Amino acid sequence: MAALGLAAALTITSCGAQEVTSHAPPTPPTRYQASLTVLEGGGHGPQLCQAVLESDPPQCGGPDVVGWDWSKVEHESRGGVKWGEYRVVGTWDGARLTLTEPPGEPVAERRDPATEDDFASPCPEPEGGWRPVDPAKATQESLEKAMARAATAEEFAGAWIDQNFPDPAPTTPEEMEKQGNDPKRLVLNLRFTGDLAGREKWIREVWGGALCVSGAQRSEAELREIQRQVEGELGEGGFTAVSSSVTRNRVEVAVWVATDDLRRRMDDKYGAGAVMVTGVLEPVR
Repeated sequence: MAALGLAAALTITSCGAQEVTSHAPPTPPTRYQASLTVLEGGGHGPQLCQAVLESDPPQCGGPDVVGWDWSKVEHESRGGVKWGEYRVVGTWDGARLTLTEPPGEPVAERRDPATEDDFASPCPEPEGGWRPVDPAKATQESLEKAMARAATAEEFAGAWIDQNFPDPAPTTPEEMEKQGNDPKRLVLNLRFTGDLAGREKWIREVWGGALCVSGAQRSEAELREIQRQVEGELGEGGFTAVSSSVTRNRVEVAVWVATDDLRRRMDDKYGAGAVMVTGVLEPVR
């Protein structure tokens, strides 16, 4: 019995000695990148700039860049201001970018279809193509009347013009300008929320040119209110740009770093798709 007890004790002790606590390696901080102007002057150190004032020397302001060394990069300098365009990569602490590698040559901005307005008319093209139904009312004055009338509706969600060039399209800037400003070659796009019944007939009372009336989820007034609230919520310095897209029927917000948390907050407060958040600094893939 004593021998069995000793064996059991040894077994228990042995099992206890094999217990190992595993520690997952720490997740490295996310690195971000962008091709932007870096400028130092006017009383501040090196800062990222999304928009630059075309003064002499230029002026701009944005988040500080930690670890910047002008002696290591080509740059312009005038009037106590230093600046240049670079591809920067670093970590973000919520207010500053700390470089993790030397600045490089700027990379051409990647066009993202999800953030670009498409001014093509959403209505199917009529048989025979886009053309006036009453040329006498396809004038600049009639166009302005139609847009003003549409804007009086509480359900009005925006207006834009789609240039309807002939085939073949004009090839010179002069011809493009001439034909592009011809009301008889334009498609007037109007959007409304709610029931569209009767809207086209209502607009046709003053406009005889090509017309596309389409629906929208949010009115222009609703978009303006959402934009106002977003600007107030983020506060001065909390965004780089805020605008309302008529063709996409949403408010678009640019911030230095777009987080999933911020996107969820916007969706929860304003509804899915009402606010699109994009980041100037993008994660390095």
